[in-house]
Amino acid sequence: MSKTDDAALLEDILKNGLITPYFQPIYNLSNGKIYGHEALSRGPKNTTLFSPDPLFSLATQEEKLHKLELLCREKALSKFSTLSLKGRLFLNVSASLLGSPDHQSGMTLSILNELGLNQKDIVIELSEQHPYDHNGLPRSSVDHYRKMGFQVAIDDLGVGYSGLQLWSELQPDIVKIDKHFIKNIDTDEIKREFVRSILTIAQRLNCKLIAEGIETKQELDQLIEIGVKLGQGYYLGRPTDTPNFSTNTYLEKQGQRREQFQVDHSETVQTLCRPTTALYETSLLGDVSEYFKTHKDLAAIPVIDQSGAPIGVVRRNQFHETLSTPYGRALYEHKPVTHMLSDDMLIVESNTSLSDVSTLMTDQDTDILNNEIIVVRDGKFIGTGHLRDLLKRITELKIQTATYSNPLTLLPGNVPIHNEVSRRLSAKEEFHVAYFDLNDFKPFNDFFGYSKGDAVIQLLGSLIKDVVSPVNNFIGHIGGDDFVVIFGEQNWKQQCEQILSAFAQKITIFYSEDNLKENGVWTKNRKGEMAFHDILSLAIGVFKPDVTECKNQHQVAEKAAKAKKLAKDKGGNCVYLHISSKDLPYKSAI
Repeated sequence: MSKTDDAALLEDILKNGLITPYFQPIYNLSNGKIYGHEALSRGPKNTTLFSPDPLFSLATQEEKLHKLELLCREKALSKFSTLSLKGRLFLNVSASLLGSPDHQSGMTLSILNELGLNQKDIVIELSEQHPYDHNGLPRSSVDHYRKMGFQVAIDDLGVGYSGLQLWSELQPDIVKIDKHFIKNIDTDEIKREFVRSILTIAQRLNCKLIAEGIETKQELDQLIEIGVKLGQGYYLGRPTDTPNFSTNTYLEKQGQRREQFQVDHSETVQTLCRPTTALYETSLLGDVSEYFKTHKDLAAIPVIDQSGAPIGVVRRNQFHETLSTPYGRALYEHKPVTHMLSDDMLIVESNTSLSDVSTLMTDQDTDILNNEIIVVRDGKFIGTGHLRDLLKRITELKIQTATYSNPLTLLPGNVPIHNEVSRRLSAKEEFHVAYFDLNDFKPFNDFFGYSKGDAVIQLLGSLIKDVVSPVNNFIGHIGGDDFVVIFGEQNWKQQCEQILSAFAQKITIFYSEDNLKENGVWTKNRKGEMAFHDILSLAIGVFKPDVTECKNQHQVAEKAAKAKKLAKDKGGNCVYLHISSKDLPYKSAI
């Protein structure tokens, strides 16, 4: 088709509204729920203008981009309403359109009112490919949308050079990271650092971050580990004109596992809970007076309804201040406690982790921040905790964590490793224990010195942390060059092989060109004789405990050590699975 034919087709599209809205889901990566949908537009099928790139490029050349955008917006809003899609709707808008004569103020809001949509669910998405200050566009044009209740997002952060300036000037509600930084992020440390930095800025500016272009499970898992909460891409769902996206089962399951892991590995507020007598809502303020006299260290008395659920507290200072007024006791002592009830209290379930309680406490407004923590089980009052006890216990746990962590890698040491194995045995979980050990590490230390030896240990620890998914797995550092990973996931083999491959590549930076040509170094052995030692390699022995046979962590440790020995006996970079008296090779030397 010629350019003339394409131009005629574009005119036909604009005249007859021949645009089909497509929708791609945006997921909450922490629980798998739909956060929203991005609206994408397609021209007539089986034509040169079906795909968005040629369609919008031609519209720009023909100076009809704004008319096309307005048509696409109207179609997307109408279809979004008709399909009753979940979450927010992301509408792509070129910044230049906002200052264009084609753009009528209030048009979008008018369409929303007709369709019964809420502007709070609409996100105006500005692309860095269409500069924010195009043609001197004033910020007021963008603020106009925000004042009407719309959210504003920056799309494709990182495509151009003005991203950070755009971010600082526009102060968007949402930023979308360009797919360039997402592609192969699981194997590219530089991209990981970029995304971590962007995430840090977003958190400090109270701005949501969305990762675009997620195409593999490995990229998705890496983003979750980094802490990115929202994402979209072909792996999660391709754009379609017949969307029927629901909760993502993989993300939902992983979220539940992480949540359970936090519960299993975190102390809960139950440890702070002290049994406290509560008063019913029918009690009188005279009862409160007697209660405060009997319990002189009590700052507040919980008040519950007939079902046992807390409805508020009566605070000592407020109570005495009121009763100390002239005729105060006579006026109030026969009134119900609800007359002096405060509902600005923190109520938490007994299985809430201490870290979550700490976050809830610090998130309270400073003018209502109180010391007491009301603890419930299934919504029923069971006792109270105190801010002082919370701070004291968190401090103790931090000291304990530091005590049991390896100082070189800051990974959990022997005690946490043993506790984790014992926990999984008790829960009769299926898991694999992988024991990592370097071959010829002592000669390396002797030849290059302990400083380089420590650097190698830190390298190995970093590689393990980069590769091993945090979901249902546990990484520990026994000491020296010995590491342990407890795998709850079934793809332990792939993760071990990825570590082996990365180690074989990275370890070469510690050797000179001559060392690498000889594939090793000559050093004196313990007898003072010269001996040749190969380039450092990594042995991984893997053992799968039978929960019916292994009764404690000591038996598991013994079997894991046997697996490690078998792997080291093979030499080179390799991983072996040890079952009973057999060892099954899973990978040849790299």
